[in-house]
Amino acid sequence: MKSNFLVFIQFLAIFLMILPIGTQTSEYTFIGLILVFLGVSIGALAISKNNLGNFNIRPDIKDDCTLIKSGIYKYIRHPMYTSVLVSMLGVLLIYINIFEIVIYIILLLNMLTKMFYEESLWLCKSEEYREYTKNTKRLIPYIF
Repeated sequence: MKSNFLVFIQFLAIFLMILPIGTQTSEYTFIGLILVFLGVSIGALAISKNNLGNFNIRPDIKDDCTLIKSGIYKYIRHPMYTSVLVSMLGVLLIYINIFEIVIYIILLLNMLTKMFYEESLWLCKSEEYREYTKNTKRLIPYIF
């Protein structure tokens, strides 16, 4: 139930952010578009290393999943979360207003909650994951 709620909030926030409600683009549109492209590229790199059966939008750990430690996963444990946050930061810059900022903060808090929940499940399931966490960062290579 917790997983479904977190995914619902994530997609609701994304929907609300990309739905331009009476706003015009800002002077940061070009930078925003670059971030959207960067975020989508990060997501594509992550998906390219995943098998479809291994991929899950919910933070629950599938019984038959495998831990991926190559490609972008060699540097960050949650590239899909990074993808969403970078892309939506780009959208925020394109349509910057107080509504977008509030929704982005909600998205950020939701994604962090989802990430820490997923990590707690992995740590209960796999000693390999515990070792993996020693050599990688969560969202930003070499930083966090």
